[in-house]
Amino acid sequence: MQVEHSILVLATAERIFRIYENVAVWHTWDPDTRRASLEGPFAVGSRGSLTPTKGNTVPMLITKVKPNSCFTVESKIPLFRMVFEHELVAQGNAVKVTHRVTFSGLLSMMLGRMLVKQLNMVFRSPLQASNAWQRVQPNPLSSGAPTAGHFEL
Repeated sequence: MQVEHSILVLATAERIFRIYENVAVWHTWDPDTRRASLEGPFAVGSRGSLTPTKGNTVPMLITKVKPNSCFTVESKIPLFRMVFEHELVAQGNAVKVTHRVTFSGLLSMMLGRMLVKQLNMVFRSPLQASNAWQRVQPNPLSSGAPTAGHFEL
């Protein structure tokens, strides 16, 4: 089970990635995050925790980092695994930002369905909620779909 949304941002991938690397402020651009922390550098193998606005704190592990391109974080609880992928793809003078969450494990059908609904509400454009991003116009990638926005940073 998977949820994915994208936005187009008028910024460089380097600038966006600097925001990602600052884990302590994830709550400013992700409205579903109350708190996040990382023990160590923003690098593969570093562990931390994430507390969603609804639910319990879960452990997280950085499993992939390609500076200015992408990173992946994995969270596991018994019988349930969540993989959070964040991708940056240059498109002219902008960057397509894609956030994707994949659920797996025995509880994925039950927990995944509950979380998909919640994530679709807040995940449509998690960066829209951030003070660091300003909405300027509809996303030309979305053909008017409500799942994306066009931002200037």
